[in-house]
Order: sequence, then C-alpha cells, then structure tokens
Amino acid sequence: MVSGKQVRISRLTDRGRMLCIPMDHGITSGPMKGLDTIYKTIREVERGGATAFLVQKGIVKHMPEPPRIGFIIHVSGSTALGPDPNWKVRVGGAEAALRRGADGLSVHINIGSKAEPEMLRKLGEIADECESWGLPLIAMMYPRGEGIKDPNDPNVLMHVARVGAELGADIVKVPYSGSVETFRRVVEACPAPVVMAGGPKMDNDLAVLKMAREAIDAGAMGVTIGRNVFMHERPATIVRALRAVVIEDRSLEDALSILEREDKV
Repeated sequence: MVSGKQVRISRLTDRGRMLCIPMDHGITSGPMKGLDTIYKTIREVERGGATAFLVQKGIVKHMPEPPRIGFIIHVSGSTALGPDPNWKVRVGGAEAALRRGADGLSVHINIGSKAEPEMLRKLGEIADECESWGLPLIAMMYPRGEGIKDPNDPNVLMHVARVGAELGADIVKVPYSGSVETFRRVVEACPAPVVMAGGPKMDNDLAVLKMAREAIDAGAMGVTIGRNVFMHERPATIVRALRAVVIEDRSLEDALSILEREDKV
C-alpha cells in the first residue's frame, strides 16, 4: 500500500533523486539578487528541470499561479538584523503547509548554537506533526554556533546528520564535507536519506557542478542548492546542468557541455 508520505516524496523527486532549489533566504537576508524577482526565478527553476523548490509560506500564498513542480514550505526563521541569527524560531506547521498544497515541510536546526535545546525541541515536535499528517519532513542540519570549531569536520557532520534522523526527519540536509570519501561517511552514518546543502555563492559553475557530482558519488539522495542557482545569471541553465549530474547521473563533462552549448545560443 502506498502512503501519503510516499506520494508526496515522489512529487519532490525524480528517479529517486532530489534537485531542490531553496529560496527561503528572504527572511534572513532580505530580497537579494534572484529573490527580488522570486516568481520569475521560480519559473526559471521549473524550466530548468528542478524537482522541487523551497520557500516560506507567504511566497506560496502570493504566487500569481500554482507551482508546476513539487514544493516545500519552510517553517523556521530568523533575520540578520536580530540579536541571534543562529536561533531559528518556528514560524509554521504541518497542517497549514498542507492547506497551501505543500508536498513537504522543512525546518532549520543549528547544532552548537546557544539556542540548540529549543531548536531540538522544535524539530521533535514538528517531526511528530508531519508523521500525523503524512507530510515529508526535511531537516536542515547545520553545525553552526559557539560550540562548533570546524563546521566541515566529517565527525561533526556525522553527528549533526544523525541528530536529524534520530529525531524523525525523512530527509536530512547537511553541508558538504569536502570530499567523496568523507561525505560517504556522513551518508552511511545517517539512517535517513541525505541531501547536500549548496553553501555560499561560488565564483564558477565548475565548482558547483563538481560538488554536486561528488555528493551523488558519495551516495547522497540529491542536492539542495540555493544561492548558486537563484543568484546565477541564467538560473534555468545551471539547473539544467545540475539535473544532468544529479537526476540523469551524467558526467561532469556532460554537465559542462550543457553550459557551453547554451553559452553559444
């Protein structure tokens, strides 16, 4: 028998892989490049072949037309202007996300922050809500705060990913550790499927595609890449190249050829 959660995960993935474009950054940092015209960017992301995008509930509420791909509603928030940007407070829930038509819900947890205990409680409560409603939960697990010396330490990332799975997430999102070998350790130590976080804006497309290729080679379920897509001059093109790597399991060379071919158009 197929469950509602399985149906929704199938809408967020293709061939069992996820290529999700998070665009929830407007609360934290304001309307940065690409998010200042977010509905146009969403259409570009759809056109490029992403399997899903991720936004706050108000973005869905004001969309001029329904989404054409799966989407996830984020229920964590903080601002760069506030007293503690690492303290992600709860701003929504499962039932409201379902009323908006969401296929999944996501929550951001900063392990190592002074507010970690409150965020852990939030994760556990939301996981139970999502289980009750058959809504997939994506836990964005970051080693971030006063208690973290090296956020790329594979042992730290293994612990952070494990927390997300232990508290009930269906999919766990973590930063890349820097190599296939170390990220494989993170993936293998996490009972839930792992997707890679895209990280800060990079200067070249090759670095983005290489990171995505290595995450897949390490056994990740997929990638979630925000700034390196929505701030790109051609969001649909970089998504198309990422899709070649993540969904179609093609080589880095094939993905680069997509960028080069569209450069000539």
